[in-house]
Amino acid sequence: MKVVIGLGNPGKKYEDTRHNAGFMAIDKISENWGIPVSSHKFRALIGEGRAQGEKVLLVKPQTYMNLSGESVAEILRFYKLTPDDLVVIFDDLDLPTGQLRLREKGSAGGHNGIKSMIQHLGTQEFKRIKVGIGRPEPGRSVSDYVLQAFPSGERKEIDEAVSRAADAANMWVREPFLKVMNHFNALK
Repeated sequence: MKVVIGLGNPGKKYEDTRHNAGFMAIDKISENWGIPVSSHKFRALIGEGRAQGEKVLLVKPQTYMNLSGESVAEILRFYKLTPDDLVVIFDDLDLPTGQLRLREKGSAGGHNGIKSMIQHLGTQEFKRIKVGIGRPEPGRSVSDYVLQAFPSGERKEIDEAVSRAADAANMWVREPFLKVMNHFNALK
């Protein structure tokens, strides 16, 4: 089984915020694959189905960003999976808005959702699809920035990045992640 996890915060209040780029990608994948993400299990919204002949699980943890790893660890235990069976899609301040970067492993880089994943999975070795959201202007609070909706001027860029993230997850279902990573990291 392949597990695609999008990080974000639950609720209408956070729906279109920068921190919810991962949830947006899961919504796009759900639409593309025709797998509704509507079951409440493991403190997450999940959708289970098949894509390209593979069993897949789409996940939107509902624990809020900072506790995402708790939900993901429950899922891996229940399905008897390892971190190698998953890819995590999330927002990244260090990338320009709309840019993607894929990685096979790495530190949390200050991202609390990834910090929680590392803590609860006991490893930094899990695949990531980072969606660039840019940095706030100097002096502006990072927490306020990530919880702000995308301005209309950035909406097209973020929608395109979310679509590319969905395409990367789709390619991962049938190809090794290294090939997916090399392909998408080469695109600008």
